[in-house]
Amino acid sequence: MPKIGEPVLTSDVQKFFENIDIDVPESEAMPELWEPEVPALKMADEEPLVSLKHSRIKTLNCYWEAGWENALEDSWLRESVAEKLYCIAEGLPERWGLGIFDAWRPLALQSELFKAACEDPGVPEGLFAEPSSDPFTPPPHLTGGAVDLTFTVDDIPLAPGSGFDDITSAAQANFLEETPGYAREFRRFLYWTMRSHDFIVFEPEWWHFEFGTRRWGSLTGRTAKFGVSNPF
Repeated sequence: MPKIGEPVLTSDVQKFFENIDIDVPESEAMPELWEPEVPALKMADEEPLVSLKHSRIKTLNCYWEAGWENALEDSWLRESVAEKLYCIAEGLPERWGLGIFDAWRPLALQSELFKAACEDPGVPEGLFAEPSSDPFTPPPHLTGGAVDLTFTVDDIPLAPGSGFDDITSAAQANFLEETPGYAREFRRFLYWTMRSHDFIVFEPEWWHFEFGTRRWGSLTGRTAKFGVSNPF
């Protein structure tokens, strides 16, 4: 059976930048982060999902590579979310890009991951949203408005202080705020880059960002719009 957090498809940020001739762009400190109460969806937008394809975006398909039974060999997102990522990728410094760990996630895969997490005493509660087919309370990845990502440099996906699906406190988005170094600057750059395009971060996971979801609505004070979706 596949294991959460494997395979590791990233390189460590600190080691990488110690041996390359570029720096991480400097950014402001991250603000205090918090997780809101997330109410049920009131209305759903029928915006389609599209397959993510761009020359500066690398799709890693982590769950497919790990061998999860219900994983997909492709990355799908709502059309407006994909367009935002294209804009972000095109605005990054030369040699930089985006690496996508996961995007739209079918309910069957959400159930598979949730079950594995519940059966592993080392996985903290809440790491994976409870699977729900209720159109008013969908898990974020089922909406097509949530994406797990990092930056790439020279097409190499990077991990700042912890890897994708790390189950420790090191995965918290602002965990490194008091620890100077490349990893902290990388997380800050990622956070502010995504915020500048209206995404919000999931506080326990530096790699998880959302737009149009119920959590996004709660944190921004705007109306959530993405419910259950399916590209097929």
